[in-house]
Amino acid sequence: MRTEQEMMDLILTFAENDARIRVVGMEGSRTNVNVPKDRFQDYDITYIVTDMGSFIQDDGWLDYFGKRIIMQKPEAMELFPPELGNWFSYLMLFEDGNRIDLTLVPIDELELYLHSDTLLTVLLDKDGRVPVKPIPTDASYHVSKPSAQVYDDCCNEFWWVSTYVAKGLCRGEILFAMEHLNSYVRPMLLTMLSWQVGIHTNFSLSVGKSYKYLGNYLDENTWNQLLKTFPKCSVSDIWDALLVCHSLFRQSGIYVAERLGYTYPDYDQNVSRYIQKLRESCS
Repeated sequence: MRTEQEMMDLILTFAENDARIRVVGMEGSRTNVNVPKDRFQDYDITYIVTDMGSFIQDDGWLDYFGKRIIMQKPEAMELFPPELGNWFSYLMLFEDGNRIDLTLVPIDELELYLHSDTLLTVLLDKDGRVPVKPIPTDASYHVSKPSAQVYDDCCNEFWWVSTYVAKGLCRGEILFAMEHLNSYVRPMLLTMLSWQVGIHTNFSLSVGKSYKYLGNYLDENTWNQLLKTFPKCSVSDIWDALLVCHSLFRQSGIYVAERLGYTYPDYDQNVSRYIQKLRESCS
C-alpha cells in the first residue's frame, strides 16, 4: 500500500505539472486533528481548474493515480440525481487499498469552494488566489444543543413512527417494519443519544459521520443495548429490538429533558401501551 507521503506527492505532482489546475484543496478526515489516522482514510482532494470539459470528456488522465478496482462518477449517474452543481467528482478505489475522492471545481467557483466546508485546507495555490489560507476545524460538526422544539420534534417522530413498525409486524410485513425501524426510529434514538453525549461534553465534539464515534462516549451497558436494536430479520426479533429502542429512548430522552429544562412527552406512555397491546394481539 502506498504511504501517505507517496499519495500526497502523487496528487500534488500531477497538479503542479498541469497548467489547467490552479489550486489544490483537501477536505475530510485527513484535515481533522481530532480523527485518528488509519489506512482506510480517503484522500478527499479538490482540483480548482480552468477547463472542466477537457478533464470530463476523457477519463484517461485518472490512470496516473494507479490501477483502479472500481470508480464511481456521481455527477454522471442517472439513478441518483447529481448534487454538486457545476462540480464533478471521481470516487476511486485503487488496487493497493488507497482511495481518492477527487472533485473538479471551476476556477470561477473558488470562493464557493473555500466556504463549502470548515474541514478544508489549501495544499497548492499557484497564483496566490487564496491569500488567507483556511484553518481546518470540525466545530461545525460538533453535536449542537437542540432547541425545545427540535427536542420535541425528535420525540414525536420517534414515537409516531414506532407505531408503523408495530403495524408492519402485525401484518407480517417484515421489510416494511425493518425500513421504518432502520430509517426513522433508530435515527431518532441516535440523535437523542448524541444530545446526551453533547451534554456530557459541553457540546464540544463530533460523534462522527453516521454516529461512528458514539460508542466512545456511552457506558458499556447503553452501548450493548444499542447494538440490540439491530435485529435479525424475524418478527419476534424486530419486536424485541423495537422495545429496546423504546427503553433506551425513554432513558436518554428524560435525561436530556432534565438537563436542558425541557419536558419529556407523556405520549410515550400512550404509545407504549398501544404497541404492547398490538404485540399481544398479534402474537
